[in-house]
Amino acid sequence: MTNATAACVVDASVVIKLFITEPLSERAETLFTGLAAGSQVFLVPDLLYVECTNILWKNVRRAGLAKVDAHEILRRLRALALHVTPTAELCESALALALERDISAYDACYVELARRRSVPLVTADERLARKVSAVHDVRSLAALTATE
Repeated sequence: MTNATAACVVDASVVIKLFITEPLSERAETLFTGLAAGSQVFLVPDLLYVECTNILWKNVRRAGLAKVDAHEILRRLRALALHVTPTAELCESALALALERDISAYDACYVELARRRSVPLVTADERLARKVSAVHDVRSLAALTATE
């Protein structure tokens, strides 16, 4: 990754791929390689943890993920050195953005955090990327290359 993405906001659609094998999981793992080395900074709103917990719940209920594995994944998620911002700081602007761009308030929190920190948002959610690319630098996980 270049300096342009040495710091970025990552959403739950990217982070969960570190723990649940899905399409683009390998790209998410590559993206996060720099986190352990200290060469990259990943910013997230605190709602990331609830979103990922809900994804784990769905995987236990629908995809056969063992409960013990879900708890271990959550422990590993919490151990990531992410820079967390409280959603209370983002809500007012996120609501305006959600209404303007027709996106969920959850997604708008990620976009608003990226806007405030003047860093790109990295997402695996192609619909979100399309809806907000006109107002902020959004990078699709699918489009990232090893040199970005």
